[in-house]
Order: sequence, then C-alpha cells, then structure tokens
Amino acid sequence: MLKKLIILAISIFLTAVNVYAGTDGDLALKKNQNKEEKKIKDCFEKLNRATFSFNQGLDKVLIKPLAKGYRNLPGPLQKGTSNAVKNLSNLITIPNNILQGDIKTAVINTARLAVNTTVGLLGTIDAANKMGFPKYEKEDYGQTLGSWGIGPGCYLVLPVLGPTTVRDTAGSFANVLGGDPWYNASFHGNNEFLSESLYITSRALSGIDFRANNLESFENLEDNSIDFYASVKSLYLQDRENKIKNKQRGNIEVLYKDEDDWEEIDSN
Repeated sequence: MLKKLIILAISIFLTAVNVYAGTDGDLALKKNQNKEEKKIKDCFEKLNRATFSFNQGLDKVLIKPLAKGYRNLPGPLQKGTSNAVKNLSNLITIPNNILQGDIKTAVINTARLAVNTTVGLLGTIDAANKMGFPKYEKEDYGQTLGSWGIGPGCYLVLPVLGPTTVRDTAGSFANVLGGDPWYNASFHGNNEFLSESLYITSRALSGIDFRANNLESFENLEDNSIDFYASVKSLYLQDRENKIKNKQRGNIEVLYKDEDDWEEIDSN
C-alpha cells in the first residue's frame, strides 16, 4: 500500500501543480465564472492557501527550471516525448470511456493505442492522427465519477499534488489503488507489465512537457492576478466542470497551448 502511495505522489508531482491562462489573466477569469464553481466550498481555505504557497515555492526551485531545460532540447525530441506520453495516457482514458458508457470512443482509442504503439514507434509518432482518427480527448476517474452524478465536494490543495477536489482526489487514488492500467499494461502480450520506473518517468515527462509549453502563460496569469490562489482555483474548477460536461467546442474559449490538459475555459 505504501509503495503505491509513493508511486501516486511522484507520478502526479509534475502535472497537478500547474495552471495556465491566456493573455487576459485575471480578466478572463472574471468573465468566465460559472455557477458550478460557486457551489463548491473552500472548506479548508487557510490550510489550502498555506499549501498553495508551498507548492509555488516548489515550482520555482524545481519544476520551472526543469521545464526550461526541457524546452532547450531539439524540437523533434520534445515532440516525440510529448506524443509518447500522450499515447500512454490512452491506458487510463480507455477504461474511463467504458465506465462512462462510451464504447465507441473506447474502441477508437484502443485502435489509436495499437496503431501508435506499433506503426508510431511506441507512440513517438502520432500515426493515428495522420491516418485521420478523431481528435483525442483524455478521460480520468475523476471525470467518470462526475459523469455518474457524484458532486465535487470541497476544494482542496494538496502538498505537491496541487489543486483538486474531494471527488478528483478519490479518482486520482483509483488510478493506482484500483489497479492503474498504466501500471498493469502489457506491451508485448506476454505478461510483461509496465515497470514502476517507466510509469513514474512517463507521468513526470508529461508534466515537464506541459509546463515547458506554458511557461509564459503561467507567468502571465500570476502577474495579472490580484489573488493568484483564487485565480488558480477558478481555472481548475471551471476546467474540471467543462471536461465533465463535455461541452461543445463552439462554447469553449481555448486558452492553453497544450489542448490536452486544462485548456478549456467557458467563454459564456
């Protein structure tokens, strides 16, 4: 149990503490407040703010420097890395497609995984995209719980893991404690499971890639926010609600450079 908890913490370490916005910064947040966010209580605000400050310090001394170094790598290497970790994320998306009753999408994503893992050289090339597969949308257990009608509960900021809610925290733990398909996946059909080190590396690289793609937009949000903590909370809650409701693209304002993570803010 302890071993899996450690794996969970490290794997989410570089993905959950970052929030990014476009050029409007705080102004965009005020325009995009939704009713659902107002229903979510910040039950532990004092503790959350203290944890938020700790996470921001961690970002400045560790995550941001790593992201800057990653950005200096050759473009093809960055693109291949991004494609590979995106391909692996199908192993979480597919079971959640099924749990949400979206069998058609589960079949498509299974085919996408097979194509990119083989023809795409372990996912470093997005061959499925070149073949005309529909746009890939990530799903996770928190989204599945939300689609089942389970409310978000209180807003939380966890040490290292960053902004979340009670529901999304339960969903994150389900990834590992419930038999995370990333960890249990076999790539060769011979019961050779994904090693813990590869699992951790994949999640860390995903976070670094996302952080590197959004260095300026993150700084812009911080510079333009009167209350940075409130801005981050607003973005997280809006993004999670949009993903759960699966809103039409025409009603979404895209503010992020990586359209696969935290990219959608309601423009209404």
